[in-house]
Amino acid sequence: MYRRTEALILASGSPRRKELLHGIGIDADIVPADIDEGALAYTEPKPYVEELARQKAAAVAEQFPDTAVLAADTIVLYDNMVLGKPEDDADAIRMLSMLSGKTHHVWGGIALITPNGATVDASCTTVHFRALSDSLIRGYVASGETTDKAGAYAMQAKGACFVSTIEGSHTNVIGLDLVRTIALLSEYSLITVAE
Repeated sequence: MYRRTEALILASGSPRRKELLHGIGIDADIVPADIDEGALAYTEPKPYVEELARQKAAAVAEQFPDTAVLAADTIVLYDNMVLGKPEDDADAIRMLSMLSGKTHHVWGGIALITPNGATVDASCTTVHFRALSDSLIRGYVASGETTDKAGAYAMQAKGACFVSTIEGSHTNVIGLDLVRTIALLSEYSLITVAE
């Protein structure tokens, strides 16, 4: 669908973000950003995820100043609480029990730093969970899918059966709002439609 016209680095070790880009024809070089995400104090969701994404992109752009760097960050927000990656199985059970039958928001920050300028933005997706039984939650946690997932679920895999409806970008929930990403990369002439 799309192809790169310039070199592009994805400042993320997330296989999901790499797969999302690859799925639309964009292959990026992978250079995970090494930042302390816990050092940034939470204020409001939009500036928070934008700043995390900006810091990731900036950390990698310092190493590769002549190359475009794309970074992203995702948080799950429920009742104004940030639900990050679970510390262990008990924490994953706690998060999923909290989200069961409720509505939460997934905020995705995106940052693009190029030799010609930089842009930072964020997307919000509203996610409605169906009611989950304790046995379903425990079985899901036992599957190992909750590891390394904000909010302790993966909408692109088994966790999809928890979601009754969404409002907004479903790829944002997976880890990267592709519509916004394509717009940013196009704005800086880093991609074109493949023929």
